[in-house]
Amino acid sequence: MLSWIADLVLRRPRTVLVAALVSVLAMAAVGIGAFGKLQSGGFDDPDAPSSRATALIDEKFGGETNLVLLVRADGGGRLDSPAAERAGREIADGLKDEPGVSGVVSYWDTGGSALTSRDGDQALILAHIEGDDTERTDRAGELSEKWSGDRGAVTVHTGGQAAVASDITSQISKDLAIAEAIAVPITLILLVIAFGSVVAALLPLAIGLIAVMGTFAELYVLGSITDVSIFSINLTTALGLGLGIDYGLLLVSRFRERLTEGDDVPDALRTTVATAGRTIAFSAATVVAALAALLLFPPFFLRSFAYAGIGVVAIAAVGALVVVPALLAVLGHRVNSGRLPWAESVRRPDAPVWGRLASVVMRRPALTALPVLAVLLLAASPLLGASFGNPDERVLPDSAPSRQVATAVDEDFGRDDTSAVQIVTTGPVDAAGLDAYATAVSRLDGVTRVQASSGTYQDGEAAPPGPVNAALGRDDAQRLTVATEPESGSGAAEDLVHDIRAVPAPDGVEALVGGPDARLVDTKAAIGDRLPAAIAWVALTTFALLFLFTGSVVQPLRALVLNTISLTAAIGAMVWIFQEGNLSSVLGFTPMPMNTSMTVLLFCIVFGLSMDYEVFVTSRIKELHDAGEDTGTAVTHGLSRTGRIVTMAAGLLAVSLFAFTTSEISFMQMFGLGSGLAILIDAVAVRGVLVPAAMRLLGRGAWYAPKALRRLHGRVGLSEAAAPPPAPAEPRREPAGI
Repeated sequence: MLSWIADLVLRRPRTVLVAALVSVLAMAAVGIGAFGKLQSGGFDDPDAPSSRATALIDEKFGGETNLVLLVRADGGGRLDSPAAERAGREIADGLKDEPGVSGVVSYWDTGGSALTSRDGDQALILAHIEGDDTERTDRAGELSEKWSGDRGAVTVHTGGQAAVASDITSQISKDLAIAEAIAVPITLILLVIAFGSVVAALLPLAIGLIAVMGTFAELYVLGSITDVSIFSINLTTALGLGLGIDYGLLLVSRFRERLTEGDDVPDALRTTVATAGRTIAFSAATVVAALAALLLFPPFFLRSFAYAGIGVVAIAAVGALVVVPALLAVLGHRVNSGRLPWAESVRRPDAPVWGRLASVVMRRPALTALPVLAVLLLAASPLLGASFGNPDERVLPDSAPSRQVATAVDEDFGRDDTSAVQIVTTGPVDAAGLDAYATAVSRLDGVTRVQASSGTYQDGEAAPPGPVNAALGRDDAQRLTVATEPESGSGAAEDLVHDIRAVPAPDGVEALVGGPDARLVDTKAAIGDRLPAAIAWVALTTFALLFLFTGSVVQPLRALVLNTISLTAAIGAMVWIFQEGNLSSVLGFTPMPMNTSMTVLLFCIVFGLSMDYEVFVTSRIKELHDAGEDTGTAVTHGLSRTGRIVTMAAGLLAVSLFAFTTSEISFMQMFGLGSGLAILIDAVAVRGVLVPAAMRLLGRGAWYAPKALRRLHGRVGLSEAAAPPPAPAEPRREPAGI
């Protein structure tokens, strides 16, 4: 299948390397512009009712409040003191003059008690920043820097949804730099230790560099024609380096093995490309299939990770299959240059400890596998009580200004309209229809007040004296603001959104319900409705690829079951930590519901990487089985040859991912800790114990396929080994159960 690559790089290795260098430089020149093309936000379904409500409110009513300035009188003074009043009015008037800012309302404009704290020394200025998510995030950062701090008789802090997004983006940029500063040096040291040679340790970095630069160029192109999240950069760098390590370990280890066995460089390279190269091709295909499931979800935040993930996997595979063989062809035996004292122990082709572990497991499969399964199922059990939400100010550290503002508003003020349910009609509504609709909404349990252009409504009737707010009404639309009793983000708040949507809209129009709780409902629906299709896609494509790889229908099923167990254990542990609050004092986060989008992202990425290691191990086992070894021996020898590679690759990638736990954003901590833990569980518990136990229990049935599928595999299945397997003198008879 891949013999032409080996022939090419053996004939023209330097030409291939020069072409690769030119390509990397070109991709770097294009990719450097990717950062200016990527966007913030993207967590919402653009076609959901809440998104349509937001767009309509922006268009017709100046937008929802997304910027909150908390003004505090200094020195224990009062807001009504001349100095504080003068400073407050100057801030409010200055904000009104800012370009791209509308709907500015302040305590000094209205004198309303809703905009002043209970103790009377704090006040709010509310505003709307115009533009898309990225423009709002950038503008919020500029306004915060300009207006926050000591302003004479008052001190100002900036909050609101736009300021929260700005603080999250700013903090993640700082955290990513810290994480890379920690992970990269440690990874380089561990690479040298793992390879026992400085030259060999540099080869995975070549793959990683190609993958990262190529994906940046891809993101630049995609960012020019569609919405792509800025957070896709994080995945590109982490996954590019991780896959470089995975593929580099596999290729270099196999090449060294063949040299140790006495092959000359051309033969060693041909065998390496034919065997390890084929494994990489299938591994990349399984990871791409898992990440492609993210394309099914409407929020472009998730789709962006599919763009980045598919790109980085495909480009890393091409780099591994073409560039690294060319480097090996040029280096030859010099791949071992810069040898370290322990080089001989890591260069040997097998790892006896993994072979001995497999032998023990296969002699006592139930005794060894059941305790591991029990621990993993126990770790997965918190998933039964999982709840999901959208990121808010609680993902930030306590020191973040926007979080401090949100806390002050919750504790010191009445409910403000930033958390209210927003309703907007898609057309004109007459006075009688508006009055009837507002009355019906105000009658719902959990609704404390409804404000409309016709007045204020409480408990099913107009509240005296019923002041008129003309800004909520237009000839072509009406807007209603609904103050609610349940805590925002709670299950009761979500139920209330459903109840409001169930109220019949005025005749001839649609009543679109928006606001934070409505966005949460719609996000969960957008992901939940498509989750079965995404899971089915991952399962079917994985099954098909592994069938083509192994010729068995049992191996794909075994892989799906074991990978699901390890993945649910890791996500269950994240529920126990980040939702239930265990280890919160150590990691420094606030417990809250699991981030819906990040949990789906974690599932798809970790599932794909788990299949990566599945292909590494199964490839060697099948190769030995096809060469004439019985299943038990093939499993023992296969794990002996791949156990070190898998654990080294997993450990090195886990270092990069665990570095994200230094972040001060809780959902980044969850992603880094969860994905790193899942990879280690898969590499050690699943590959070391559960795979040999399952193979022992399945016995000869492990390679079963119906006759029709065997014939299909014979025609379309892809197989390639170093040499044709020897024909056995007589049919192989395996011991019972092996």
